[in-house]
Amino acid sequence: MVPRPARHLGLCVVLLAVHGLGHAQKPESIPLVPAANWRLTGTKPLNLDALPQWGADPTIEREYGVEEVEHRKYVLGNRSAEVLLEHTSDPSTAYGLLTFYQTPSYAPARGMQLTATGPEGALMVRGRYFIRVRPAAGEPLSENDLHALLILIGGTRPSQRELASLPTPLPPRGLIPGSEKYVVGLEAARRILPSFRTDLIGFSQGAEVHLGDYRSGAHRLTLMAAAYPTPQIARARFGAMDAFLGFNQERGAESVFARRMGSYIVMVLGAPSSSSANRLMDQLHVTGDISWDEAPPRVKTFVMELVQLILAIMLLSFFIAGLGVLGGIAVFGWKRFMARWFPQVEWGNPDRESIISLNLK
Repeated sequence: MVPRPARHLGLCVVLLAVHGLGHAQKPESIPLVPAANWRLTGTKPLNLDALPQWGADPTIEREYGVEEVEHRKYVLGNRSAEVLLEHTSDPSTAYGLLTFYQTPSYAPARGMQLTATGPEGALMVRGRYFIRVRPAAGEPLSENDLHALLILIGGTRPSQRELASLPTPLPPRGLIPGSEKYVVGLEAARRILPSFRTDLIGFSQGAEVHLGDYRSGAHRLTLMAAAYPTPQIARARFGAMDAFLGFNQERGAESVFARRMGSYIVMVLGAPSSSSANRLMDQLHVTGDISWDEAPPRVKTFVMELVQLILAIMLLSFFIAGLGVLGGIAVFGWKRFMARWFPQVEWGNPDRESIISLNLK
């Protein structure tokens, strides 16, 4: 049984390889994490307008909320690699950039999450950072060297908190690898869905679209789930799109089958019939959940609550006693003031103060 690998570069485990009965057992070292000694040699900010040389579009980057870009250079022996760290607004937009630029030529990196490698290098998401890695011109990297560099930059996986903030994955059954996209703006939607009226989706009202292509027999269907801030907005957008597109009518390749689920609108494009579209939409289920923007306060023990209660009672008692003392001082000062400046008034002449009594027999 192979023990779980630790997250340190250069670590390897020793396994006993059994070659058969009568053969002596000898240790065999199998590296689980490549031990390439990459060194960071330089870093500098980069303008968004310089991104086209990396195969990126500044318009798309801005739409996904890229705020700044950092260029890094790493060196390993006589080889080097360049890295771009794009700072986005949140982990979901960084994930959206990964899906936008990931093509079928990219494959998931072995042993790593939210990381894809291809002929031009690698793409990775860690928190709100979208990361591009490519070897220097004329200096190709081996798979192990590239793998080691990726681990050095972002580790093998994001944190659980970062993973929880990402969109829920689309149903995996029938999903074509590399076709999943997460879109938050109109320009990216136009490029991914050139034949669809993307202006009807309502990105200006906070829409976010998660879509992917599916195989259904000889047909290729597109499943699109548009999320809105409230069910009321989703209802209004559903009515507007239905009036223009004519939902749930079999018109061949131009058919658009759709249904609304709370604050979501689910659509299937290119379905040959309503039955095939419904089978695909039936895989999606919407459940309500409440999450906090901030971590909830720590639960206090009974002893701490009791101590706080006693302190609060003591503070209230001192406050009431202080009010009584201040009230007495105020009455005394008022009498002295009236006696000095208005002696003719009853309050200013103590000798004239009297008690009203009732002579009852």
